[in-house]
Amino acid sequence: MNIRKNDTVKIIAGKDRGKTGKVLKAFPSEGLLVVEGVNIVTKHVRTRQRGEKGQKVYFPGRINVSKVMVVCPKCGQPTRVGMVVGSQDLKQKKERICKKCKQSLTA
Repeated sequence: MNIRKNDTVKIIAGKDRGKTGKVLKAFPSEGLLVVEGVNIVTKHVRTRQRGEKGQKVYFPGRINVSKVMVVCPKCGQPTRVGMVVGSQDLKQKKERICKKCKQSLTA
């Protein structure tokens, strides 16, 4: 999965199409993300003690990784992610790049 925590992404499909947000959590084995302000889910919480009221709790739900695109910090465009192997102090290190402007996606 090419999308990581703290990446800025744009939603390209679903009820929240067009919104942008920061990735709060990534689940690579399941191909899911939690993006702030997107796919808001309501959970009803039951009372724990006498005299207490029940509540509705709102939190962002998971979204499939295929429904988002990374927003490049350099050019500001939603883009696909490319991988490039570059040498850094005699180490071969993979680096994520923007497919549009060919710049690194590290913030």
